[in-house]
Amino acid sequence: MLTTHSSMVTYSRRCTWTCLLVINIMWLLLRGSVSCAFSTSLYIRFDKFSDAILLLGFKQTKSDYSLFIQGSGASFVALLVCVDDIIVTSASSSLIDSLKVHLNNVFKLKDLGPLRYFLGLELTRSSTRIFLSQRHYALQLIEDTGFLATKPCPLPMDPNIKLSASDGKLLDDPSVYRRLIGRLLYLTISRPDITFTVHKLSQFMAAPHTTHLAAVHSLIRYLKGCPGQEILLNPTKSFQLRAFADADWGSCFDSRKSTTGFCIFLGDSLVSWKAKKQSTIFRSSTEAEYRALAATVSEITRHIELDCHFVRDKVLDDMVKLLPIRIDMQIFLQTLFLVNLYTCFYPRWVLLIPYSHLEGEY
Repeated sequence: MLTTHSSMVTYSRRCTWTCLLVINIMWLLLRGSVSCAFSTSLYIRFDKFSDAILLLGFKQTKSDYSLFIQGSGASFVALLVCVDDIIVTSASSSLIDSLKVHLNNVFKLKDLGPLRYFLGLELTRSSTRIFLSQRHYALQLIEDTGFLATKPCPLPMDPNIKLSASDGKLLDDPSVYRRLIGRLLYLTISRPDITFTVHKLSQFMAAPHTTHLAAVHSLIRYLKGCPGQEILLNPTKSFQLRAFADADWGSCFDSRKSTTGFCIFLGDSLVSWKAKKQSTIFRSSTEAEYRALAATVSEITRHIELDCHFVRDKVLDDMVKLLPIRIDMQIFLQTLFLVNLYTCFYPRWVLLIPYSHLEGEY
């Protein structure tokens, strides 16, 4: 069972560590594994780890609770938690060494040396730049699906093919399709070139057809031609964010909804990208593109996300408690909402159980 803390703090955001790498390209980058801290539970033990870091004077960032920072200028240190791994960066080797000693006294810290590999990502570093890729992960996917000896496809998806939910024949075993989509979704961490295609194919996971699986196989054949595609992170003196947004108006054949696509650069380095179906049907391409622009601005400013974090902060401060509700009480709650919606039309549609009430149980 996931707790309130578990879904919020143990996994770092992609744009967090990409921005961290861009800003600190010339600094020391070290990786460690806190094996003891998370041996019992990845979620519960994070509290203990964060408490130990906060006692050292680190501050936990509000936009990403897995990032801890301390100091400024030459004494600045950043620590990022990636599940059971930690990434430490600083211009001062002595500050990193003292932090490692303290963590080793509290937990069983395994020093993994300079950052070269984490969470399936391969990091290649020169004196002035960093390259990120998932080459080994992509090759493993290609091998597992039996496409190592096939001819590569030039594009992630044939632009002449318009997929819909009813195309082709239903798959006998949809779990095969779902597993492939799950692996491809993880590959989009470092592959903006396949993000739109994977997003499109993930819409058919509920009832995948043969045409959808054929499109997935075509995408894997595209990966065969460029398994080691890298993202280049360049050093920058300007911390200006540049965003590019677009929308393909009414591209979904089933719902006629548009898809938002955007990419965000920090300096000259790509740090964030996304493709997502819009929730509303718009009557013009201008409206769809305007909505895409709004989503991009929200990604940059984080106003919505920080507003949502207000609730999380209240939970962590024990000012608000989230309690489970029994199934019969959940049914009653749904009935309550339906009464508000339909009572003006059907005043006798619902009979409320006299003894029903809302309550929480620990």
